[in-house]
Amino acid sequence: MANDKYQPKPDDRSDNVEKLQEMIHNTIDNMEEAEETMEFSDGEQRENISRKNEKRRQSLEGMREELKDEAAAQENQYE
Repeated sequence: MANDKYQPKPDDRSDNVEKLQEMIHNTIDNMEEAEETMEFSDGEQRENISRKNEKRRQSLEGMREELKDEAAAQENQYE
């Protein structure tokens, strides 16, 4: 009976596609801003920015795959 008190919230994935699109857009904006900053940076800073942008590129790949999965699931009404 104690477990009745702690029911998990239902899984609401209805806005995941929009959230992922926003995350992708923000990541791209961050990459572009970093590229602009590189013009005024020294060697070590440029290297750090370059590494961060590479990680962002990898993250973008994952987010895009997840976006495809979520869009397909949404289209199939999460069957």
